[in-house]
Amino acid sequence: MSALPFTYLLRRSQRATRVRIVVKPGSVEVVAPPKVPESKIVQFIHAKQLWIMSALGKMQAKGHFANNGVAAIVYGHGADVFYQGRIYQLATKPSKLKNAKVEFVDGFIAHVPESLRVEQHSDAIKGALERWMKKQAKVHVEHLVNRHAPRKQLFPQSIKIKTQKSRWGSCGIHNDININWLLVMAPEEVLEYVVVHELCHIQQRNHSRHFWALVEEHLPDYQQHRVWLKKHGSHLMRGL
Repeated sequence: MSALPFTYLLRRSQRATRVRIVVKPGSVEVVAPPKVPESKIVQFIHAKQLWIMSALGKMQAKGHFANNGVAAIVYGHGADVFYQGRIYQLATKPSKLKNAKVEFVDGFIAHVPESLRVEQHSDAIKGALERWMKKQAKVHVEHLVNRHAPRKQLFPQSIKIKTQKSRWGSCGIHNDININWLLVMAPEEVLEYVVVHELCHIQQRNHSRHFWALVEEHLPDYQQHRVWLKKHGSHLMRGL
């Protein structure tokens, strides 16, 4: 078997009836019954590798949102990039292109024009990341609208992805939905909450109990996503 990209602590427990994995910020603990062979435990951990990495990434992202905000100081090889509530390390490659370009293949790759001076790289990469994220935000928002709108006939007149300094979303008098593209860096459930919030304003133009009841019909756990946004929103607003 290949080496794991993380370390873990194995703890035997008389009370354990099966092998289970406990993921905490920066650590992985495997709890197993005394008689389970270690070879079986290792096999189980390898089978759960992607889930473990995802859980570690989400916890790391939450910690960074809480302590450091989102924005990186310099965008270069190895910089942290937030996307859908997780942190990905940026890789850079020289390119013959005229403009910087970003792609996402299990992580972010920035193709940087060879013609650019080194001191121009960070701004060029930042611009390319922003363009890429705005496009992804539009894709995700349209998908969420298609998921939720038909239930209560909450169809928007249009969907626009905007750069906004103090708002996450809005619903105009003609049912035009505007969503802040920065939300694509937050956990996807948070973006979903904002989309549902604005869709519900098509029917309820206020924040009455009827409005929140409608939101809850679509997202029974919306309150935890609302709390996340209140807690981390100021950091998220700093942008790239």
